[in-house]
Amino acid sequence: MGTEIGAGEVFDRLVTLLTDAKAKFRIIEHAHEGKSEAISAIRGNRPDQAAKAMVLDVRGGGGGKRHVLAILPGSRKLDFAAVAALFEARKCGFASPDTAQALTGCVMGAVPPFALDPTLSIVVEEDLLANETLFFNAGRLDRSMELDTKDWLAIAKPRLARIAVRD
Repeated sequence: MGTEIGAGEVFDRLVTLLTDAKAKFRIIEHAHEGKSEAISAIRGNRPDQAAKAMVLDVRGGGGGKRHVLAILPGSRKLDFAAVAALFEARKCGFASPDTAQALTGCVMGAVPPFALDPTLSIVVEEDLLANETLFFNAGRLDRSMELDTKDWLAIAKPRLARIAVRD
């Protein structure tokens, strides 16, 4: 894995990254919460505006074991088969909590939609991009951000794909 980052650093690194890029964002302070539906209600955004980030393991298919940061609307569920196919892998599953925390510097539920570790590939569900702004936990369970979607795309440079299933 790449260089590990601490939970306290992630929020500060995001603020610096976004400020340096002259991105349009705002910080939202709130009670500790990591579940998409609950945090959306607290922040006052629609669940489909929430950028839910999940660390995945993809393996097999000749590429070995790799890690992927999948970003999808908070109202949707991940299509594991679609992610496996996208990365030409045989299997796709959630990374262990320890692996996810080592790669992101965050506890589950606080992971922002940015790959701060260079070994982490990032892919986003295309439907999320229909929103003018995105909302996400910013490395901490008590801090969120609202960020212009175009700025997020320019900074995060994710791969675009269909990786979510409709309920």
